Amino acid sequence: MRDHTKLRAFKLSDELVLAIYKMTRTFPKEEIYGLTSQMRRAAVSVPSNIVEGCARETHREYLRFLEIAYGSLRELHYQASLSMRLGYPNENDASVCEELLVDTGKVLASLIRSLRKS
Repeated sequence: MRDHTKLRAFKLSDELVLAIYKMTRTFPKEEIYGLTSQMRRAAVSVPSNIVEGCARETHREYLRFLEIAYGSLRELHYQASLSMRLGYPNENDASVCEELLVDTGKVLASLIRSLRKS
């Protein structure tokens, strides 16, 4: 068993969830069951899969859940980009989310690469 709270990828993804929830509060009401819901689910999926992976017994299972987390992160990155092109978030919230998306992606990808080598 691994301690997910010690992983930088978990900490960044947890911050990202909070930032996405904050950003999507300002989205149009007609998006509540559309883009808002999709973005929130994808955001929560990232740290959730990291946590679940850490609870798995084998290296292979751990890596698989990290890969799922990375897939959710890429999905969220697209959705955030779409929301920005639609003009939904304010500039500050969009900037914070974009920075967290990039940083989380780099850290998670590095973790996955290092695990694939071992």
